[in-house]
Amino acid sequence: MCGIAGWISYGRDLRREGATVAAMSRTMACRGPDDEGMWADTHAALGHRRLAVIDLAGGAQPMTVDTGGQPLLVTTYSGEIYNHRELRAELAGLGHSFRTGSDTEVVLHAYLRWGEESVRRLNGMYAFALWDVRRQELLLVRDRMGIKPLYYHLTGDGIVFGSEPKAILAHPQIPAVVDADGMAELLTLTKTPGHAVYRGMRELRPGHTLRVRRTGSTEHRYWALESHEHTDDLPTTITRVRDLLEDTVERQLIADVPLGTLLSGGLDSSAITALAAKSLTAAGRGPVRSFCVDFTGHDNDFRPDDLRPTRDRPYAHTLAAHVGADHRDITLDTAQLLDTATRHRVLAARDLPHGFGDTDTSLHLLFKAVREHATVALSGECADEIFGGYPWFHDEKAVHAGTFPWLHAVRPALDARESILAPALLHALDLPEYTQARYHEALAHVPALPGESGTERRMREVSHLHLTRCLQIALDRKDRTSMATGLEVRVPFCDHRLLQYVFNTPWAMKTFDGREKSLLRAATSDILPASVTHRVKSPYPATQDPRYTNALRQTMKELLTDPHAPVRPLLDLPAAGQLVTHAPGSALRHAAELALDLNTWLTTHRITLHI
Repeated sequence: MCGIAGWISYGRDLRREGATVAAMSRTMACRGPDDEGMWADTHAALGHRRLAVIDLAGGAQPMTVDTGGQPLLVTTYSGEIYNHRELRAELAGLGHSFRTGSDTEVVLHAYLRWGEESVRRLNGMYAFALWDVRRQELLLVRDRMGIKPLYYHLTGDGIVFGSEPKAILAHPQIPAVVDADGMAELLTLTKTPGHAVYRGMRELRPGHTLRVRRTGSTEHRYWALESHEHTDDLPTTITRVRDLLEDTVERQLIADVPLGTLLSGGLDSSAITALAAKSLTAAGRGPVRSFCVDFTGHDNDFRPDDLRPTRDRPYAHTLAAHVGADHRDITLDTAQLLDTATRHRVLAARDLPHGFGDTDTSLHLLFKAVREHATVALSGECADEIFGGYPWFHDEKAVHAGTFPWLHAVRPALDARESILAPALLHALDLPEYTQARYHEALAHVPALPGESGTERRMREVSHLHLTRCLQIALDRKDRTSMATGLEVRVPFCDHRLLQYVFNTPWAMKTFDGREKSLLRAATSDILPASVTHRVKSPYPATQDPRYTNALRQTMKELLTDPHAPVRPLLDLPAAGQLVTHAPGSALRHAAELALDLNTWLTTHRITLHI
């Protein structure tokens, strides 16, 4: 995996602007710790930071396809094409010659053969730029589900782009400005496709391309979820899900570097780990490496609740023993979670103050520890979204709340966050109205199936909302925190073939045994221990050490008494003071994490607020 950046300007000679593109690329050094490169011509300058995963020696970038010693096409590319071997064989049969073993070169030749239609042939996670030297045109491409990020900012005579906002903000002509619309997007957890929070900046939407010419730019959708009648019976559906999972996991085990899995002991990660172990053993490449996060003191501190009824580690150990994994627990202590430098690195990685607190910090520390043993890790993201795993899928109030279902479930946390914001800010943002507008926009994009109504129709809507909005929050979080440590995380459940198939499976079939994720459980029960198969959903863990909450309370007190803290104008200071003094731990954590992140963001990113 890598970091890409670039600048297209039809009004100047960019061969003189190498320092700018190099500075943009350097902001993403963590995404590509193995190498860096740059290519420049009159109107195009492309930068690259490389994390070497396939063809370690030959995959340097930016990469060109030449004729007569002159480049025809240049790319700066981030991602993995899991079917690159099949495409390479097909292209070789059509007369194409390759000089490397990298998937990047396959992308170049595929474009030369099939043009923009080539993106429909790719199976993988990717974000890349192709500069056509002959036509003096740029094509930006993002994978179907938005697993890999790609941002851009149109200029008066071209475009500036990068894997992360920080790369674009490193350009001297692009200020870090956030207006009311951007702040509302940041605070509402709606994840509007294309919205990048920073004024003038856009995120290329999943499944889209953007072509930039001298005359302007054109965005095109090349893939989206579609509604089709599901004609398979239940046994056939279960078999089809298993076949697709086996195929996509096997594809995603291809790497020229050490790899492993992120194992929580839940159904999703256990299924991926078991399938990976099966495939690696059959190929003589086993055992699979697996990694689980835990916290010092959890033997005494852990208290089950409605959200997290069980602890991960015992189930992870059971699964690891069952499949013969080379397993490691990554145990984090409270001092690590509170370390100021680490918290600042997490915020720098994410570019925005999401206020997710120790769950973001622990994820970053987990990935940092995993990176000492592996360069690639497979993860279970997306299973809950496609198979209906979250509790609110099965809560009638949440399903019919008239808003994004996950917002109904996390309303107490949002209320705690909003309780400390200044009344004038809340009035200017009108968060309820913003949320409802985004919700109705999202509903308008749900593909309808003729004659579908009632529960099946509503659950199709709920599934689509999760796959196009909620999932994007999880994917962005996973990409940023992993790539900040130079770890590539792959997400087999995001395979577009599996997504399209399960999306059209009736809700009654997805819950045929009266529980969440019925299809996934049935498709993988033969390779999992019974205790793991029947474990109740438990999300990513958070520390329960009371010292963590106490330290947050003290830090928040210090923030509120600092007259120079840039976040002060955004806060209702009396309300924040009351919260710090009297609020229980959960409410305090939600509010304090947001306030502290906002303050750090305003300080370190030199943000200009126009609200």
